[in-house]
Amino acid sequence: MPTDNKLIIYQLLPRLFGNANTTNKIYGSVAENGTGKLKDVNNTALQEIARMGFSHVWYTGIIEHATMTDYSANGIKADDPDVVKGRAGSPYAIKDYYDIATDLADDKEFRISEFKELIGRTHQNGMKVIIDFVPNHVARTYESDIKPNGVRDIGQDDDDSLHFSPNNDFYYMPGYPFIVPGGYNPGGDGFASPLKDGKFDEFPAKATGNDVFNPSPSITDWFETIKLNYGVYYLDGHKRHFSGPPPLWGKMLHILSYWADMGVDGFRCDMIEMVPVEFWAWLIPQLKEKYPGLIFIGEAYDKSQYYNYIQQGQFDYLYDKVGLYDAIRRLTCNEPGANTWQINDVWNNHTRGIDQHMLRFMENHDEQRIASVSFAGNALLAVPGMIVSATLNTGPVMIYCGQEVGEPAKGESGFSGDDGRTTIFDYWGVPEHQKWINKGQFDGGQLSAQQQELRGFYSKLLNTVKSSDALRNGSFYELMIANEHQPGFDTMLYIYVRYTADEQVVVIVNFNRQDKTLKLRLPDDLLNQFNLKGEITFTDLLTDKIFKTDDIQSGVEIMIGASGGLLLKL
Repeated sequence: MPTDNKLIIYQLLPRLFGNANTTNKIYGSVAENGTGKLKDVNNTALQEIARMGFSHVWYTGIIEHATMTDYSANGIKADDPDVVKGRAGSPYAIKDYYDIATDLADDKEFRISEFKELIGRTHQNGMKVIIDFVPNHVARTYESDIKPNGVRDIGQDDDDSLHFSPNNDFYYMPGYPFIVPGGYNPGGDGFASPLKDGKFDEFPAKATGNDVFNPSPSITDWFETIKLNYGVYYLDGHKRHFSGPPPLWGKMLHILSYWADMGVDGFRCDMIEMVPVEFWAWLIPQLKEKYPGLIFIGEAYDKSQYYNYIQQGQFDYLYDKVGLYDAIRRLTCNEPGANTWQINDVWNNHTRGIDQHMLRFMENHDEQRIASVSFAGNALLAVPGMIVSATLNTGPVMIYCGQEVGEPAKGESGFSGDDGRTTIFDYWGVPEHQKWINKGQFDGGQLSAQQQELRGFYSKLLNTVKSSDALRNGSFYELMIANEHQPGFDTMLYIYVRYTADEQVVVIVNFNRQDKTLKLRLPDDLLNQFNLKGEITFTDLLTDKIFKTDDIQSGVEIMIGASGGLLLKL
């Protein structure tokens, strides 16, 4: 279960993080566009990440996934590009659950050792390690070539004459070959390979990862992946066919134990609602008994299932995308009808009783960059939303690599189009992040003054959250109702207090694009609880600015900057 230590998570893809190559050719190869390595996440980089206040690093795209890059010279079977998305390949089309992505290693033969060294460096710099667990699907070319002795491979013992069996690891379409979607041009016009022929040898066809149970998925499906079978027959009303754990369950338990034994501290679990909650209820307690403190974060989008996956499934934390993220995005973009009462709706109706289990963020690899024209167009407009995301409750807050320097993700990169997202499919450099890398110095030497200001804000916010007991562990009291009739109030302001017996912090954010002045009022029950009367001083923990009142019962006048916010310590 969540501890008193609030998780402050930095998500990075090593393939992108350390890549100093600025070529960025559309559909460029690894030789042309370069790739970051595990060793690029060195002590200097980790010290700077830790200095920003982070407690955990989520290393995305660590496990070996299908790629168009041919590593057969290293003893790794080449993948068919017709079932790979992007030259680099999707980190969520896992090719071997027991291996490390070959791209990331300086010495391909010792790629596992290089990852162990990265775990050690991360721990030595005071942070913990999270990696992805992708339980719902694997690459169509899945085959483990380094699985431990005695381990049966996924699908190795399947009876492929059966559409469904609880003893099979995959679902099959007996008698039908798999058909590559029409119109797919892997790697673009400039990519040539003898395997690029619009065909993929898979007979009988297996079900596709996004629950497509026919041999011919569309180009918009997850056609590069195969759906895994946890004992649920999807063509019979999602009927469960397990009284005991099916074979796949034990294989997944072994895989996660393998990584936990290596020193991994937690797993971000992909698309958990596509896997039966009974599996999680069986898996997570066993792993936590063996590895106390192991953390499980679930990517979830169905609000009606949140309680189920926390209470029965035993997840520590779930994504709060369909809730706080969506509400804050509307406010940040100044969308018609957006108002801060919608934040109240999140914790009142969507996450009541489990709000402390929700992971808050404004960017991740699936979402558009704040600075992109598809989102806010200006990274500084995220300030009020990030303050709320970081301080609303005791659950984790997450920042995505490049967010802190305002990366806008401009342009097409290959398989990933011009959609405001940094590609996870292509070999690519992240231009604004590269300015912070500054040729391996990791000192921000090429950042503009505005970028330095933005990164300074993130560092100050996260370190304040890390050091403040009220923000890290305190209780929550909403101040909207107490102030809705106060001079200066409007519904683009959001106000609350986080408090313990020894510390009280009033949080005020302003989503307006202009400065606002509010006569802030604390209700009598809070004044009595905090034993406040007469002259009171508030200090903004972000800027050290001071606000005073001669009589706290009559309120205190507060000026909040445009698209800004304050953390006022009493």
